[in-house]
Amino acid sequence: MPPDAPSGPVAARDAATIMLVRDAAFDGSPALEVCMLQRHLNSDFVGGAYVFPGGKVDDEDRTLAAEEACAWRSDADASAMLGVGSGGLAFWVAALRECFEEAGVLLAYRGDDVEGEGTVLEAHDAETRHRLAAMRVALNAGEMRFLDACRAEGLRLATDRVHYFSHWITPEPAPKRYDTRFFVAAVPPGQVPIHDDYETVDTVWVRPDDALARAEAGEFDLIFPTMKNLEAISRFATSGELLAAAAAVESVPTVLPRVVADERGFRILLPGDPGYAEAVGESPDGARGRAMTPSEVGAVVRTIGADGRAERPN
Repeated sequence: MPPDAPSGPVAARDAATIMLVRDAAFDGSPALEVCMLQRHLNSDFVGGAYVFPGGKVDDEDRTLAAEEACAWRSDADASAMLGVGSGGLAFWVAALRECFEEAGVLLAYRGDDVEGEGTVLEAHDAETRHRLAAMRVALNAGEMRFLDACRAEGLRLATDRVHYFSHWITPEPAPKRYDTRFFVAAVPPGQVPIHDDYETVDTVWVRPDDALARAEAGEFDLIFPTMKNLEAISRFATSGELLAAAAAVESVPTVLPRVVADERGFRILLPGDPGYAEAVGESPDGARGRAMTPSEVGAVVRTIGADGRAERPN
């Protein structure tokens, strides 16, 4: 047994990620673009990789004050959509908070109407852009909490404009595991995403197919769940088509990949793949591979391509 063989899986922490999209054009035809941020090279989680804005769900995201800050969606409704007993709205709050902290984009309504019938927060004017920038600086400096900042500005979180898209759980026995809900939303008019120069160091708008092609060419560092979500949204030509499809989905399946080693290298198995059910524990004949240790998972997670395979190094 390897010295770091797991005695049991590490608990997965709740997290939320949001895919911000916009409409563009490519060769004279409509094209969908998604906003991606490059994580700082020294980040303790996928440093240097291009990701969607997101992060862990905080305790504040689960409070009554958080629910009161949301327009058009209650915790009961959100929990039903996620298939949990309670606390589902916290994932929407975390996604919106992280989007603002990391990318500077805030999906919110002006006004105090509980049903969100106020005006969508746009940023065409210099004053609004300045207020949002100052709010973000204070938030990231720890001088103000997210919900307090929204309340002070008379803003309610536009949870109705954020659609649940996919659900991924980090494979066992990775040393750090996340139970991540992916959301999709259109960037508000006038707001321009920009990295924070702390956790993230670059901002790009890119067509999903282009991001995947650049990753295959070794020019764009992506991890497997990011690639699979890019594949999923690449089927849509416009943001309207994507958002309508996401809003119409009644049930989102949970994806818990399993990483196994075999004679060629390493591969990821998804629910429904041949051998998925048997991919935990030692395989007597080695035909299906074996479960990997935390250090092995960490070593290969950055080299697995969209096909779910990483070749064994020479």
